[in-house]
Amino acid sequence: MNLPDLSAIRTDYARAGLSEEDLDPSPTTQIAKWLSEAIAAGHPEPTAMSLATATRDGEPSNRVVLLKGVDHGLVFFTNYESAKGRDLAANPRAAANLFWTLLERQVRVRGSVAKVTPAESEAYFQSRPYESRIGAWASAQSEVISDRSVLDAKTAALKARYPTAVPLPPFWGGYRLVPDTVELWQGRPSRLHDRLRYTLISAEKAPRWKVERLSP
Repeated sequence: MNLPDLSAIRTDYARAGLSEEDLDPSPTTQIAKWLSEAIAAGHPEPTAMSLATATRDGEPSNRVVLLKGVDHGLVFFTNYESAKGRDLAANPRAAANLFWTLLERQVRVRGSVAKVTPAESEAYFQSRPYESRIGAWASAQSEVISDRSVLDAKTAALKARYPTAVPLPPFWGGYRLVPDTVELWQGRPSRLHDRLRYTLISAEKAPRWKVERLSP
């Protein structure tokens, strides 16, 4: 396979700058603002979020999930018995990344992860299309299967079992990544990007954050 010269591929970012005065005091409110702007800009898959987890022994793993809520943390849903679910059961820390190319922006988040309430999982699950709810039951996520026909047969059996209402699987639900560090990145010309980092300094009552500028 002949690749083009990767060292010659460059994009010079010049849409905007980022100053400390631009930031909301709450990093998750600021993330929600940037996400809303990415959606308004027509960014493809604006909620696509790279999620990095690690085993108890520190073996890392990364994949893209869909961000489904922003409150005091970042909410996503998955199979609790998946590889990421097993990682989080053993090591409830994670890092996430959102990259909005059209706006030349990136968000990096690191923090602790816990399951959302059963009511939150139920509400989101029932909001999903029928086929997606069946799919949650059909997929033993991350497990080896012999071929596609196994999944197709299981899906057909589940549709016969649940022709309309589909209950929430006991092995499926949401997680909330509650940050203790959030970095905002805005592309700038000549790779002299703006990087501003929130660091949690007190979690008592209302969280307090320190904001620092990082060298690009």
